[in-house]
Amino acid sequence: MDYQTGLLNHFASEAVAGALPAGRNSPQRPAFGLYAEQFSTTAFTAPRTENRRSWLYRMRPTTAHGRFVPFDGAPRLKRGGFDGSHTTPNRLRWDPLPMAEGDVDFIDGLVTYGGNGSPADGGIAIHLYTAAVSMDTRAFQNSDGEMLIVPQAGDLLIVTELGRLAISPGCVAIVPRGMRFRVEFPEGPVRGYVCENFGAPFRLPDLGPIGSNGLANPRDFEAPVAWFEDREEDFAVIQKFQGRLWQTTIDHSPFDVVAWHGNSTPCRYDLARFNTIGTVSFDHPDPSIFTVLTSPSETPGTANCDFVIFPPRWMVAEDTFRPPWFHRNVMSEFMGLVHGEYDAKEGGGFMPGGASLHNQFNGHGPDAQSTRKAMQADLGPMKIEDTLAFMFESRNVIHPTQFAMQGGLLQSDYDACWTGFEKATLPK
Repeated sequence: MDYQTGLLNHFASEAVAGALPAGRNSPQRPAFGLYAEQFSTTAFTAPRTENRRSWLYRMRPTTAHGRFVPFDGAPRLKRGGFDGSHTTPNRLRWDPLPMAEGDVDFIDGLVTYGGNGSPADGGIAIHLYTAAVSMDTRAFQNSDGEMLIVPQAGDLLIVTELGRLAISPGCVAIVPRGMRFRVEFPEGPVRGYVCENFGAPFRLPDLGPIGSNGLANPRDFEAPVAWFEDREEDFAVIQKFQGRLWQTTIDHSPFDVVAWHGNSTPCRYDLARFNTIGTVSFDHPDPSIFTVLTSPSETPGTANCDFVIFPPRWMVAEDTFRPPWFHRNVMSEFMGLVHGEYDAKEGGGFMPGGASLHNQFNGHGPDAQSTRKAMQADLGPMKIEDTLAFMFESRNVIHPTQFAMQGGLLQSDYDACWTGFEKATLPK
């Protein structure tokens, strides 16, 4: 499966030679009787550096469908807004979702844990998923938000209108807002995390004093090459629109784009390619140094959502408490663990496939066991290996859902990991 590289680059791809028109976006007669369609994920008049759109040349226009009717599947996907009825200042942590069994696909396997804002106002929704069967004759169109998909267990094949993305745990995929896609599982049940972004599309953070290199590099983001299927059978198109799910049926595959060009594309990124940067003298840098992608807000430097990872890396700081320090933050932090052990929670309880939430200004940091170990360690160069944790960080409070609070996975003893600290002894 081939890919094109470079985040936000203008790409061009055709699955059939001659399908992509030269020099004109919407010729009077596209080749082979194809139909030209523009897919825009920003306003037409957005600045050129921010403008995202792609031209698709497809076998049938997407207008060829009947009425959408309410869809009653996906029972644990939050439909409405986040009203705060289950919001608490308490620090929260969850056990992993049990792996799905039976006839559960990606849509029906989505479980909402929390979020803020709305499709109209910006914000995010955070979902976990576990599924056992491929979608096949189903397609999903999320008109509310861009989707950042983080697999934790099992490989995914994400079939989009612009082509296919194969991702495994350790990789992520971004599906633009409004693009149709389906998810297949080549090797059985899967589990992972999703950030649904209602705000500005994810982009690379500015590097400032770091300079021109470091963190995630644009060339490592891979867009698919054109691929299509010509299937004439009933397909269900399920659309998420203003917090509700709707469904219509069409008599052909929606993945019939033969050629395309533009910069509003799905993409994948291998997190192992992240160029981790840290101190080589003393003190622990802010976690923002691990930002892969950001969805900016109207307030400079204050993100609608940051996607941050804690990957394998060398630690060399001298005379320094090396794990993440104790912290109270204006931002709200939802964490997940893909594999291994997080270096601030070596005392157990934070498991791969699990999650935690630390909302605004609620103190958090390493557990007592990790703290004692870090304060007593003989410092020398050491490498943190075999781990991958991540964080969805938002400027607004993340409101938990009823499932998150009452679904049976919330750990009742999370606060206990911060007990047993000895009182500091001052000189008399």
